[in-house]
Amino acid sequence: MIRYLSTLALALAAAVAMIAAPAAKAEKVMVYREGQLVIPEDVADVLGNTRSIRLLDDAPAAPAKATVKTTAMATASRVSVSAHPSDKARVVRADANSAASALSLPVQFAFDSAEILPAARTQLDALAKGIKLLAPGKIVTVEGHTDASGSPAYNLELSRNRARAVRDYLVHEHGIDAARLKTVGYGPSQPIEDTDPYAAINRRVQFRGS
Repeated sequence: MIRYLSTLALALAAAVAMIAAPAAKAEKVMVYREGQLVIPEDVADVLGNTRSIRLLDDAPAAPAKATVKTTAMATASRVSVSAHPSDKARVVRADANSAASALSLPVQFAFDSAEILPAARTQLDALAKGIKLLAPGKIVTVEGHTDASGSPAYNLELSRNRARAVRDYLVHEHGIDAARLKTVGYGPSQPIEDTDPYAAINRRVQFRGS
């Protein structure tokens, strides 16, 4: 009898915990691949969260189109994406009622460094134009992300330094007010592709309006 009551109590506690647990929060991220053209108006749409983004072609060969990935964020430190036959990430089209809440760029840095390589500047320059389309008081958070190579502590610090480097580039090269740009580093803790923590897509700088 005592064992039965103990089992029942544990079952009830588990049920209560499931009810109390916060529901997973769906998030759409506009993900740009290397070499894809960043459209400033799309940047302003996503970071300003003022109107829906245009329909996006999910064909990887189209240089002027980014993909929008749906992610499920269960906690602030965990992101997962559904499987897709081509790139292991579920690619969806944006519609009139479905806008991305963040934007991801594959900013290239020197190896083990926060030095921004010249190849990354074209996308960052277009991003800066999009930020300038926002309301003057709009705050943009610059997030650094790495893959899982190396220790978590090292990657966390590297991601912070890279986020700061991107902020500094936007400030010094484009005159954006530093007070409008907040930085944060997540290291490898928020992969876009969590089935492969070493995937290149996880090495990125992500932007969101706040």
